[in-house]
Amino acid sequence: MKTVIVEDEFIATQALERLIHEVDKDIQVVAVLQSVEESIEWFSQNPAPDFVFMDIHLGDGSSFSIFDKTNITCPIIFTTAYDEYALKAFELNSIDYLLKPIIQKDLERAIGKFRNFTSKSDNTDMVANILAMLQQTKDIYKSHFLIPYKDKLQPLAVDKIAFLYSEFKIAKITTFDGQAFMVDYSLDELSRQLDPSLFFRVNRQYIIAHKAIKDISIWFGGKLSVNLYVPTPEKIIVSRARVPGFKEWYTK
Repeated sequence: MKTVIVEDEFIATQALERLIHEVDKDIQVVAVLQSVEESIEWFSQNPAPDFVFMDIHLGDGSSFSIFDKTNITCPIIFTTAYDEYALKAFELNSIDYLLKPIIQKDLERAIGKFRNFTSKSDNTDMVANILAMLQQTKDIYKSHFLIPYKDKLQPLAVDKIAFLYSEFKIAKITTFDGQAFMVDYSLDELSRQLDPSLFFRVNRQYIIAHKAIKDISIWFGGKLSVNLYVPTPEKIIVSRARVPGFKEWYTK
């Protein structure tokens, strides 16, 4: 069997590939796709694999938007770190999911279920059903954070956030008035909790708010440099792989 992994976290991809090999050596990973833009291009130009592992939240947006631009009819095993609403939808529709961090017994269960699917038309119907239900839950993102400050929890509205960044493996939130707060989340977790129509992960270190962008400069090697209305610790560079997705996100 051939499969494709849609996942933007390098460590998570490595772990999943290792588990796949341990569970079933007959499964071949033919592509690893790291973004919405890359996934749309690949699925538009290549034959469908037997099934797909797909993370719900990618650095340049929700993986659901992939289905708006290309027709994927093969079975999908979605992966997620926290979304209990999506998990319930998966259970109701018999489309399997893997909850991160993925463990071997869950992967064995998921692969076993998909080995029982023999009708492509049935698979198409199931994919359509799950997407319809997930459409109702995909916009559930944080509107506020509670930030530990001295002996209190300080409320912080998401619309006050200009950018988020990681420094020495510590994630920080910076507001439009220049305040910076450390948070007990990784940047990967924060990326999943923020509305992808309002925030974009431009590289491994920075997530920026749409309304915080002052101007954009062309940079070396096909990259972009983004200037915000608030000072940043260093120059923000949009990685080359994320430039197409960034342009589409910004102009929506």
